[in-house]
Amino acid sequence: MRVIVLGAGLLGVTSAYYLQQRGHDVTVIDRQATPGAETSFANGGQISVSHAEPWANPSAPLKVLQWLGQEDAPLLFRVRADLRQWLWGLQFLRNCTPARTRHNIQQIVRLGTYSRTALQQLRRDTGMQYDQRTQGILHFYTNQKEFDGALGPAEQMRQLGCERQVISADEAVRIEPALAHIRPQLAGATFTAEDESGDANLFVRELAALCAQAGVQFRMGEHITALRAVAGAIDHVEVTTTEGRFERVRGDAYVLAMGSYSPLLAQPLGVSLPIYPAKGYSVTMPVKDAAMAHQVSLTDDEFKLVFSRYTSRAGRPPAHCGHGRTQRLRPRPERSPLRGHRAACGAAFPRGRRCKPGAVLDGPAPGHAQQCAVDRPHETGQPVPQHRARHAGLDAFLRLGQGTGRHRERPGAGGGL
Repeated sequence: MRVIVLGAGLLGVTSAYYLQQRGHDVTVIDRQATPGAETSFANGGQISVSHAEPWANPSAPLKVLQWLGQEDAPLLFRVRADLRQWLWGLQFLRNCTPARTRHNIQQIVRLGTYSRTALQQLRRDTGMQYDQRTQGILHFYTNQKEFDGALGPAEQMRQLGCERQVISADEAVRIEPALAHIRPQLAGATFTAEDESGDANLFVRELAALCAQAGVQFRMGEHITALRAVAGAIDHVEVTTTEGRFERVRGDAYVLAMGSYSPLLAQPLGVSLPIYPAKGYSVTMPVKDAAMAHQVSLTDDEFKLVFSRYTSRAGRPPAHCGHGRTQRLRPRPERSPLRGHRAACGAAFPRGRRCKPGAVLDGPAPGHAQQCAVDRPHETGQPVPQHRARHAGLDAFLRLGQGTGRHRERPGAGGGL
């Protein structure tokens, strides 16, 4: 069967890999010049089954109200005259009940555990290296109320098979000595030894190379403009090639993996996808004294930040990912996106002030006329230059489960989403 994969990010490339392994003829189409150049370019790099509590939870509505108007809030919701945003917001609130939160945690843990297992198997099968670390993930809390609020979800996760252990501040420092200087501020922590971290962008590029070697065709730099249906099934994809030519691309089945752009393509077909763009940003910086930097992947739940260590590139060990914001489908640089980020990083890792200036990469938020993602030096107080679309949730750990488990064999011509 010929399968057309729309999008060459983490989900699109993993889907292409597993489809090709099952014997299908796979073509991947993406408007960027290289795989993983938008949503999957910059992120926190965690394989975090332990981060299964969704944004939509009972404590979220009050927090969002408290954070309104705070430019350095961990999650900033900008109210707009946008019907899609309001509909998404209502669905968000609908899922903030205790019952729905418990149900959603259950689904996320199951998919996350499966995804993590699939990733480990893929690593064994291919020998891929992507700055992976298998030292677990430690969630630390400097606010007692936040720590107390994490105990219930952690217990539910343990019942579902995710061993997220509640530990003391002293035990947290023993696991990660880089937290020693903030020991007096720590209220407690949780630790999941089975969780991992790694460079999602490097993973995408390495896996895309394996796919190409196995016969997957990548049509990079081609803009997908529409999906066209005939008799209730997708008949073809309309694309504009790198030479500017219009072309119809046909397959037997289609995988839509275009992040926040997916609803725009699906809507004319009568398919409503409850997806709205959220923007975050990542900072990758060199560390002068690598011995003082953290080894375990960390999550600061109060500031909604994650810290992952990359090791294969000399001089660029840690990566940080922070604040989320609702965002329209257009580029919009932030005037001061790093205030809360700098405060949190400075409090947790004061030795980080000795680091050289890093590169800021604005992660998840979409724009129609984006450039290919590149590292750019960022001076304090200057706008972040680029936006990228992403799945508004966790960074990467769900993608393999989606890529391996959501394909169905479809006889005959015509495919669905």
